[in-house]
Formats: sequence, structure tokens, C-alpha cells
Amino acid sequence: MPDRFIPSADGQPAWPDSHWRVSADAMTDAGPLTGEQHADVAIIGAGYAGLNAGLELAEVHGVSAVVLEAAQPGWGASGRNGGFCCKGGALLDGAAIARRHGPEAAAEWAAYERDAIERVRDNLARYAIQADAGPEGEVQLAHSPRAYAALQADAAADPGALCLSPTELAERGLHGRFFGGVQTPAGFPLHPLKYLRGLVRAAQGAGVRLHGDSRVTGCARAGAGWRLTTARGSLLARRVLWATNGYSDEALLPWLSGRILPLASAILVTRPLSPAELQAQGWTSQIMAYDSRRVLHYFRLLPCGRFLFGGRGSPSMAPAAQAAFRQVLQAEFAALFPAWAGVDVEHYWSGHVCLTGSRAPWGGAVPGHDGMFAALGWHGNGVAAASEGGRRIAAALAGGPNRAPALLHRRPGRVVPRPLRPLALRVGMAAARWLDGPL
Repeated sequence: MPDRFIPSADGQPAWPDSHWRVSADAMTDAGPLTGEQHADVAIIGAGYAGLNAGLELAEVHGVSAVVLEAAQPGWGASGRNGGFCCKGGALLDGAAIARRHGPEAAAEWAAYERDAIERVRDNLARYAIQADAGPEGEVQLAHSPRAYAALQADAAADPGALCLSPTELAERGLHGRFFGGVQTPAGFPLHPLKYLRGLVRAAQGAGVRLHGDSRVTGCARAGAGWRLTTARGSLLARRVLWATNGYSDEALLPWLSGRILPLASAILVTRPLSPAELQAQGWTSQIMAYDSRRVLHYFRLLPCGRFLFGGRGSPSMAPAAQAAFRQVLQAEFAALFPAWAGVDVEHYWSGHVCLTGSRAPWGGAVPGHDGMFAALGWHGNGVAAASEGGRRIAAALAGGPNRAPALLHRRPGRVVPRPLRPLALRVGMAAARWLDGPL
């Protein structure tokens, strides 16, 4: 069993010690798949992509869908992330997309990013999901003078971007060890698990069948469709969607092997900070923020007064590796926000983001597997991108055209063979930290 799926004492996946889980309303567990069931579409993964696909199938296409989740909804990345509903989903900027795939693909992707944010906003309103949505916009903060110059150059092509000097950042309650920043108006923060659980309720209300504790252990052709096997049952479906992101089982879908790279990302959340402590650091804004490092940090002040700080860099989800990385992350937090260096951390948890060989998400048909599709690879920015991705690919699952943008149709090439991943991650992260320079 891969270390990304570490079981607890009862044999079930262990829930992370996250702030989100203790601050969200409890939800009744979804029962496991039992016996033999049938559906038009089987969806593997009850995250943002899978649930949005199920909702679109039920509400727009009138297609029956069953969602299978290895643990319980919210256990994976959709319940662990930092809650940044923002542009992103690819490691390619607009210029790189235009060079590789043409200006039309770049323009289409930019429109997709905007649509994705509005998709989440619409979901919150349509399904009356109370997800603690915060202020509009986000800020990228420069970790060096050279990085600030690069941010300013990029901002010149964006009429909505606002360049901020260190003094101007401080005036807006964004003081830290940064050399300037650029604020853009798109996006907003939210409580990711409250959003996820709101989607669960909406999907169930729309007639989507959802089964937790139903890890898929077998996938085989069955007539014109597919049979998915779990510990207690099986599901026959004409079409299948893999919406498993960094928790994909490549042994079940060999074509995917080596084409994705799960990367550990970790988050710490402090105890509530007093007004005096916030003023001492000079950080009082609740806007989303992240820095310009290759091994980036992302952070925001939560509505409850706690501070969330996240980062990437651990090559493994194994307990020893995570314990070591926690020390690294807390040291980086203290370096960037020295006034809070001694503040207690209430929660620390980690999970996988998913990179692909194309440096972009994949939302398309699996080669050589008629009726099978995938929607995954959100590169650590899946709140919005995965929500829209699930909606777009639903049309193909219903037997129509794939409405995903051209960028998502590009099948990812191979990244690195699975046995070499730990070494490749360690070398890659060490090189990126060296290029970033000291904090």
C-alpha cells in the first residue's frame, strides 16, 4: 500500500489532523458499495472534480452516476487544501501555453480560469453552501528584489494587477519579509471542507449515489462497459471517470503510470492570534497570499483569527518524513513572520498535490480504454480548476463532445518512473531551494 494511503488502527484511511475537520459540521459517513450495482457513469473519487461531474450529469444530462470514494468524502486533497479559490491549475503561464499550443489555447485557458472561479461562486450560491468565503483577490509576494522586478514586468501586461512596494504592502496589512508584491482581483478564499461537504449534499439531493469506504481494487472490461470491484461489491457502468488526482492508483490504470507526480504539501495553522499580535507582525488582511519561490509558500489569515501557512518539499507522506518536514515548515514560517515565531501551532497536516508530465491538468479520454476518462493533475490549485473540470468533462461522459479546453486534451507524457520518484523529488527540491536562495 503506498504511503499516501496510510491506514489507522481500524484499517481505514487515517484522517489528517486538520483545522478544517474540527471546524466543519459533522457529516454522516457515506456507506460502502455492496452487492452488484449498475450506473451509466462510475466516478472514482469524491473530490471537487468527481462531485461536480456527478452534479452536471444528474442536473444537465439526466444521466445516472455513482461516485466511489476510497475513504470518505473530504479525506483527500479536496478536504486538505489551503482553501484558495483562484486562477491556476497548470504550471504553465499564458506565454508558455501560447508557445507550446498557440495563442488560441492560451486565450481559452485564461477564460477557463475565470469561469472556474465563477463556477465555485455559483456552486456556493446555488446550493446555499456556507463556506466562510473571504475577500476578493490574491497577492503574490516577491522573495527577492529580482523577483519583484519580474513580477512588475508581468503585471504590466495585466490591467487588473496592482504593484505594491513593501511600504504599500504594510499599509494594506501585508507586512512580512518580502520585497514587494502584485495584487490581482480574481478569486477568494474559502473553507475547503465546508465547500466539499456542501457539494456532497447537493449531489445526493440530485440523485447521485455516493459510496465511501469503497476503494476500487479492480477495473476490467465487461461487455460494452466496465466493472469496478471493491471490497464488498462491484459496479457496472458504461463509462468511467478517474477523478483521483494525487491519490491515483497507477496499478489499476497502467497507462497513467509515470505520467503523474504526487508531491507532498503541508499546512500548519496557529492558535488564534490577538489583535495586538496581528499588529506586532503587521499582517491583518485576510486576502490570499503566496510567495514567488519555486518551492512556494502560501498563507492567509483565517476569519477565526488563526494563521494558515503552507509549503511543499517533503518527498514522502511517511510519518518520519512528515515529522522532519514539519520542523522545516515551522522554521520557514518563523523566518517569514518573526513576530509569530513562538506562537503555538494547533494543527499540522499534509497531503498530495498532483503534477503531470504536460505541466497542465488532464481532462480527456484514456487511450486504448473506450469509455474511460480522467480529470486530474491540478498542480496544487484545484479548488476552482477541478470544480470546472468536472463540469466540462461531464458532457463526454454523457456521450457528447469533451467540453474541456484544448490544454486539458493534451495527454501527459511520462515524468519519471515510479521507483525513481523519491530520488527525483529529493534532487529536484534541493535544486529548487538552492535557486530560491536563503529565506
